[in-house]
Amino acid sequence: MFNTGEDGTSFRTRAREFVDLHDQVQTSVNLLDSLETFLSTFQKDLSAVSGQISDLQSRSRDIESRLKSRKKIEKPLSNLLTDLTLPPPLAETILDTDVGEPWIPVIQDFERHLESLQARSRVRAARDLGEVAEGLRIVAATKLRAFFLALLHPIRTSMTTNMQVMQTSVFLRYRPLYTFLSRHAPAVATEVQKAYVSAARTYYETGFRRYMRSLGWIKARSTEKDAGLFADLDARERLADVDLKRLDYARIEGPGVTLTYMADDKSYKEHVEALLRSCLLVLMDNGTAEYAFITAFFAPEPNLPAGPEPKIVSSSLFSPTSLAAELPGDDVVSTPGTEYFAATPRARQRTDSLFSTDSHQPATQLSKEDLAALNATWKQVMDPALDNAKTLLQAVLEPLPPVIPLLTMIRLTEEVMGEIQKRGCAPLESFVFGIRLQMWPLFQKAMTDQVEALKKIAEGASGGYFRRAVTTSDTSVSNICSRYVALFLSLVMLTEQNEETMIFSNLIRLRQELTKLIETHTDKLPDISAKTKARSSMYEELVQGLTRAFRSAPSHPKVQTELAYWREKEEDARHRVTSNNRGRTPR
Repeated sequence: MFNTGEDGTSFRTRAREFVDLHDQVQTSVNLLDSLETFLSTFQKDLSAVSGQISDLQSRSRDIESRLKSRKKIEKPLSNLLTDLTLPPPLAETILDTDVGEPWIPVIQDFERHLESLQARSRVRAARDLGEVAEGLRIVAATKLRAFFLALLHPIRTSMTTNMQVMQTSVFLRYRPLYTFLSRHAPAVATEVQKAYVSAARTYYETGFRRYMRSLGWIKARSTEKDAGLFADLDARERLADVDLKRLDYARIEGPGVTLTYMADDKSYKEHVEALLRSCLLVLMDNGTAEYAFITAFFAPEPNLPAGPEPKIVSSSLFSPTSLAAELPGDDVVSTPGTEYFAATPRARQRTDSLFSTDSHQPATQLSKEDLAALNATWKQVMDPALDNAKTLLQAVLEPLPPVIPLLTMIRLTEEVMGEIQKRGCAPLESFVFGIRLQMWPLFQKAMTDQVEALKKIAEGASGGYFRRAVTTSDTSVSNICSRYVALFLSLVMLTEQNEETMIFSNLIRLRQELTKLIETHTDKLPDISAKTKARSSMYEELVQGLTRAFRSAPSHPKVQTELAYWREKEEDARHRVTSNNRGRTPR
């Protein structure tokens, strides 16, 4: 029926291949079923892993949030733990070591801990630690009291101690320790301040008493009377010169001061203006240095500094003139028996710190009450020195010095007062201002006496019905003219202001009386030509004296005015001489 020849043979030949292909297909199907099963399982596992990852992410966000919260409280918590603990080295320093420079940062750190414990008094740990801190505070205050009182020992026992070196190199270096006392042990700080005032008062009282006594000895060796323009009028003398060396005593920058040991030389003498200059310069240097120290060391400082700062101790506050020079050994240091003290009130609390522990608060930034208290402290220290200076001043002004030295001393007080004002020592400025006010009336009296004496000579030279004529000679009048030139130039050189009524009004009065004297003296000559020649000669002598006595003085406007006045007089007299000669010439 069918043809099974070649086709049957071919099928049988390839049957094996078909069977193998069938097996491969079956294997593939089995593999696909297995893969399907695996994928189904993997999907389930993947869903489970995805859920775990989501859970981990949620936990991670929670942990991160908690970490941020911890970081926020980390610093406050650290500060709290720091504040509520006292480092062992701090306690060991206070308890086991002597007060010294290492105490400065330790005390500042301890003070910050005290302030922190007080601010956190609600915390139980702070209250518990407060008892320990209070014990350390008491120990520190006790040691600091003994330390500062020991620092005053050299000042109490020896006048060779340099007060300014002690202040700048020792006391100001340890000012943070005193500041600690003023904040946390005010009674001890007040005791230290009282002790310093007593020691410094004794130091200055002894030093100035010895120094002013030495100046008084020198003053007593020579007394210069004010002979004025009229001493030894008949003795012919050379042209009176301006004493430039004595005029230099009107300036701070000038000759050196008189030292105490110089009084031991019995032959040593000085002019009164030189002695007053030494007194005022020593008083200025010591007084302003003491004021700078008091306002720097005892100035109230209510607020705690934010942190330690480098120590700055300025030594330029103080002038070099000191009472530490070697003094005679026959004096003992005065015993303070009547010292008084007004405690400096503590400064009121402020919201910001005006200055750090080592950079001192300027006096201009202090309140009026604080500044008044510091001024009172300065006066307690310096009152004995001021009293000794007043004693010397009385000795200098009795008897009254000549006009030029008197004005020299007035100018000196003005320059010293200006320097004190620059240094900012108001109490001492008031004292020197009082000296200046005391001397101006004396100067006015001295100038009035000069004018009145010259007026009497001029009126006496003319004679009259009710007065006897005074004999004047060419020599006496020439001497008066020469001395007038020296007086005028000296007063002008001591006067920087062009308009100073008291001085130049008196000079004008003196010039008027001198003019009258020349006229009344020459009126005695019988011949008109001789009168005019004599007047012209005297006027010319005045002009030449003003011109050559001191070359730089004519640049002053008042000297130019004076020259113009006498030149006009001289030209008028010369013109009259010429007119008289022409009238006598025979025609």
